[in-house]
Amino acid sequence: MIRVSPPMVKQTPERSASPSRRSRLSLLPPAGGPEIVRSRGGEVDALLVVMPESASPESLAALPESLRWRDLLARERPRAGAVRTTALANRRQTLAVLGFLRPEASSFERLALAGRMMKETAARGPRTIGVATAGFPARTQAAAQAALEALLAAVLAHAFELPSYRAPSADEPRITRIQLPADTPLDIQYAATRAEGTNLARWLTALPPNILDSRGYRSAVSQLARRHGLEMTWLGEQALRRAGANAFLAVAAGNESPAAGIAHLKYRPGRRRGGAPDLALIGKGILFDTGGVNVKPHRSMLDMHTDMGGSAVALATLVALARLRAPIAADAWLAITENHIGPRAYRPQEVVRAANGVTIQVIHTDAEGRMVLADTLALAARTKPRLMLDFATLTGACVYSLTERMSGVFTNRPTLAQRLVEAGRQSGERVWTFPFDSDFDSDLESKVADVMQCTTEGKGDHILAARFLSRFVPEEIPWVHVDLSSATRTGGLGHVNTEVTGFGVRYALQLIMEEDILRAVEALK
Repeated sequence: MIRVSPPMVKQTPERSASPSRRSRLSLLPPAGGPEIVRSRGGEVDALLVVMPESASPESLAALPESLRWRDLLARERPRAGAVRTTALANRRQTLAVLGFLRPEASSFERLALAGRMMKETAARGPRTIGVATAGFPARTQAAAQAALEALLAAVLAHAFELPSYRAPSADEPRITRIQLPADTPLDIQYAATRAEGTNLARWLTALPPNILDSRGYRSAVSQLARRHGLEMTWLGEQALRRAGANAFLAVAAGNESPAAGIAHLKYRPGRRRGGAPDLALIGKGILFDTGGVNVKPHRSMLDMHTDMGGSAVALATLVALARLRAPIAADAWLAITENHIGPRAYRPQEVVRAANGVTIQVIHTDAEGRMVLADTLALAARTKPRLMLDFATLTGACVYSLTERMSGVFTNRPTLAQRLVEAGRQSGERVWTFPFDSDFDSDLESKVADVMQCTTEGKGDHILAARFLSRFVPEEIPWVHVDLSSATRTGGLGHVNTEVTGFGVRYALQLIMEEDILRAVEALK
């Protein structure tokens, strides 16, 4: 029997910088998590099994109480995406959950089925869960392993508790053990690390804005950097002023105190220390967005504590790379501030100069994300990475175009577009590419500055935002921009059943570790 403990983030007591504004509750998830075990048997509270919709009843023979599973299969004709449940006649009355996949199921379909199976399971409050597959022909064992990974991801997502400040319940059940088949070749360490990264992004994104303010976020990032051997530099407002990062500082000007900044983290594998990074991960970290002077209405402002989801994805991806000891030199740049209303808040028609010298005519103060990213991209570019990859909950236009089921992706290297979409298909976090033609720049022409921040209309704003950001990325550096329209979705998405999805970490790791995007970038030279 092999036990694999997933590398969950350890809880560290927080030193609160402003206790009147922020609770002393932890900024990071609690330590521990379910034990993941390879085993040939043993009773569990729930057993989740995925099989092809065309599989025969005989394929269930290896399961405990196989006749009951066959009865479950025979209840009606199997239909892809359907879930059936029964109880076994053992001492625990194990909940048996059977899910059906079509033969050509996509990664998203596998994750979505696993999420539905966990919904059926959750009402029982199981403490131990077994996951397995049945009925996959020998030639489709890769599909069987992918289905098993989807089940593991769904259980780990459900087992992870998002921040809660309700009175604790002593008898509330927790998933403590996940049992996989003894002979599975699944890379459990990689699967668990990927799930941990998604859960870390979910946790940070879900934190209330009085808990995760600028000081709190800096503290959380510092703790993670120490824990995972990352080098961290904090560029506070004075340092940003010296760097000429006036677009970022314009957004931060309305904050109550000068606590905003850009966190720069470095991961270097082995003995590698100097030189340019292979990869720069950039994230928008607007901790609360009022809209500024162009204030948002109530419903639009209500969940704006999640506007830092891009930075959470960038941070969690870097932590995952460090946990996996990936042979990639990677940096993360997190643009951390709030966008508040106040006497010093920036205003429409102001002109500011970004760190790369480009002047910006401000049109709307609620287009603050592209302002902070402008300087963060420009500063990251100074390190001359082989690839820049940014994540941001940037535009409502992307949500209107794709809904929250997919996210938008843009690149200054058209030959990468298909690879970017394929990474979405393979990871189950789907993306779609949009036009990136230079003639869109005419909509951002300014009479008083080098570029307008946005237009007064909302047409194609996700495209115009990407074109705006491209002004701060040197042409010689390959760059990918992900507009995270899927960062939150009512009812969850795929295997994640909470509104905050953590979308982006699975995608980034697929792109970096499995699609080998860096090698593709080198081939472009």
